[in-house]
Amino acid sequence: MSKKGSSEGSDRFEYLQTLVTEFQDTDSEDAKEQVLANLANFAYDPKNMEALRELQVPDLFLDMLTEENENFVEFGMGGLCNLSMDRECRDLILQSGGIPLVTNCLSSRREETVLSAITTLMNLTTAASRSEITDPAILQCMLRFSLSESPRLRNLATVFLQDCCTEAQVASAEQQMQGRHQTALGIPLPKD
Repeated sequence: MSKKGSSEGSDRFEYLQTLVTEFQDTDSEDAKEQVLANLANFAYDPKNMEALRELQVPDLFLDMLTEENENFVEFGMGGLCNLSMDRECRDLILQSGGIPLVTNCLSSRREETVLSAITTLMNLTTAASRSEITDPAILQCMLRFSLSESPRLRNLATVFLQDCCTEAQVASAEQQMQGRHQTALGIPLPKD
């Protein structure tokens, strides 16, 4: 039994390593998108976390957040969202300065990217990171999202405000928003 488990683990690692190598070696944008989508899906399974960390996939996903290609950003953000549920991956993302990169994705025109960014910020919230994640600009952004026509965006932003912020922080952000024009805050709402 343990032999089978160890063989399965090494097969899994080799397969994931093949994907990472394919991503690095190919010049095809379509192939890179496919590999990123696959890696993001594999990041959902806790059995893959150790291999993904060893292959530095969290860094690969973080690198994708600054790409021009919106599919790269969406799949990278989705992969980070999945990885951020694992404590060790969460810590790697935080140590790599991931919060500003994830926060920048709140201004994506793609709702999936924004939803993944909000969820990732929630997963990255620790005692040490809470003050950065509940920065007034982020809270104001969440307050705007909580008014969105999209039920998914509206509900997730509301959960963020309830779970990650104090009532005083939310009240302060609301007060700061009074009388300001929405676009002056720097993070536009995604298109519905």
